[in-house]
Amino acid sequence: MEKKYNVLFLCTGNSARSIMAESILRKEGADRFNAFSAGSHPKGAINPLAIKVLQSYGLPTDGLRSKPWDEFATETSPKLDFVFTVCDSAAGEACPHWPGQPMTAHWGIEDPAAVEGTDLEKERAFVLAFRYLRNRITIFNALPIARLDKLALSAKLREIGETEGASHCAKHEA
Repeated sequence: MEKKYNVLFLCTGNSARSIMAESILRKEGADRFNAFSAGSHPKGAINPLAIKVLQSYGLPTDGLRSKPWDEFATETSPKLDFVFTVCDSAAGEACPHWPGQPMTAHWGIEDPAAVEGTDLEKERAFVLAFRYLRNRITIFNALPIARLDKLALSAKLREIGETEGASHCAKHEA
């Protein structure tokens, strides 16, 4: 049996993209991964459209909360194996030192919460962000992590971040 890996999804506000990614991996990768999310400047509340979209796809929302990334940078925090930034502003910030020297990659996706328009247009943006995240997480979940060396794994993680839906500056690493 392969070990269970700890994965942290980061965004600035920890109210939409990183929350959705945490929920997706929590459900789809439950046998291989422990999923977490956090923000550099958490809003303290989850965007209601993120919850609505997660629930519409039958994904768990219990226990989700907007929290600071500092919670994962202490001696008693879970030892992280992977840290993925899902927004461009968080990717450009100086991150804390993560226990365990995790592998990192940038999986930038446009912020659905920044979309202006009708309620339907806003919800459509959240559904699109959800689909891009789910596609990336599905690819990640299928990787033979234990059989890849660090260099090959790092390349695969970067490739995932460049799949459809990558925000305009998603080609750099976190």
